[in-house]
Amino acid sequence: MKSIQVGLLGIGTVGSGTFNVLKRNQAEIKRRAGRGIEITMVADLDVARAQAIVGADVKVVNDARAVIANPEIDIVIELIGGYGIAKQLVLEAIAAGKHVVTANKALLAVHGTEIFAAAHAKGVMVAFEAAVAGGIPIIKALREGLTANSIQWIAGIINGTTNFILSEMRDKGLDFDVVLKEAQRLGYAEADPTFDIEGVDAAHKVTLMSAIAFGIPVQFDKAYTEGITKLASADIRYAEQLGYRIKLLGITKRAGKGIELRVHPCLIPAKRLIANVEGPMNAVVVNGDAVGTTLYYGKGAGSEPTASAVIADLVDIARLHSADAAQRVPYLAFQPGAMSDTPVLPMADVVTSYYLRLRVADQAGVLAKVTGILAETDISIDAMLQREADEVGGDKAPVAQTDLIILTHDTSEGKMNSAIARMQALPTVLEAITRIRKEELA
Repeated sequence: MKSIQVGLLGIGTVGSGTFNVLKRNQAEIKRRAGRGIEITMVADLDVARAQAIVGADVKVVNDARAVIANPEIDIVIELIGGYGIAKQLVLEAIAAGKHVVTANKALLAVHGTEIFAAAHAKGVMVAFEAAVAGGIPIIKALREGLTANSIQWIAGIINGTTNFILSEMRDKGLDFDVVLKEAQRLGYAEADPTFDIEGVDAAHKVTLMSAIAFGIPVQFDKAYTEGITKLASADIRYAEQLGYRIKLLGITKRAGKGIELRVHPCLIPAKRLIANVEGPMNAVVVNGDAVGTTLYYGKGAGSEPTASAVIADLVDIARLHSADAAQRVPYLAFQPGAMSDTPVLPMADVVTSYYLRLRVADQAGVLAKVTGILAETDISIDAMLQREADEVGGDKAPVAQTDLIILTHDTSEGKMNSAIARMQALPTVLEAITRIRKEELA
């Protein structure tokens, strides 16, 4: 049987990994796919560098549209990234009747609804396993392996940069800024790390998982996003003393009135497996009504781990290339006409528990005022920790201050916002209150 011919747009880190793994494991992949899969054409602005990677047998051009226009190309792999030209090229490939494989989570999180609709109308496939959690096959697990389940919630460490930073802050007691520089030196963080450290990258990924898990449209604009830039080493230390670890989680849950979709730092009990995922590794926990809780762990980035996911998509398309389009697994797991209009909840309606750190004057009555505000807001306290006071201000006018740590039971974000505003207004609360959400993941 004639080999599937593939055109590759962009041969950077992931593109070169894809080419090398596909070439190295060609015989094994052919046995699994039922036919050969070959990258026969590459588009990259640096033609000389690309030609050196792929060798003389592969045609290299500097125009991506030349790949799309080639009638011999069956599948186009988009590894350019971003929202701009990548979107145009993906839609043009679909219009030309090409199947598409992409690792571009940003593109799909923002424009996925349009792209999937275009692919459905044309009868071609858009595969994106590599867009979430690198080499971990979480998209396939959600779309196929767990298809019998009503998914209840997903919680994932889905950004290796932030997990590396938090692991280093905990292990070495260093502040965020110091560890970020080290992460950049080691290549775990970009020169501009904004998308990672502000939670945007994780929000792209959890948006896609949420759509697949609950059969809702892709709605990145409704995801609550909060990064790790405001975390202090003191909070990581206090969390440890209370039996918790702090991780940046992407969370999506089935709630009473809608779907929760959020990214933010979380306290997780140290005994949970996901709390012990360290360094740049990724992990996703999925809870389904039939299967219970399952954990998926592995490398979330890198040349060959991501290439593993790209090639898995190529194999899927090769197997289904001639199948009736109506019998293929839908892009978002649910049939296009059966998507739900269940709303994504505003953050104020999300219910969870909280860690609060208040820097307060060490005076009589301070604790009573703080706990009184929580009680009046109908927020119950689960645990409390008060540190020994220290003297601040030097010899002239030393002021005794202390950290007051409070863990709450479940309450709504709206109630907590109200309580924090009232507590912050107290003259004895000396700094901005730190609030970190807490998830038991039981």
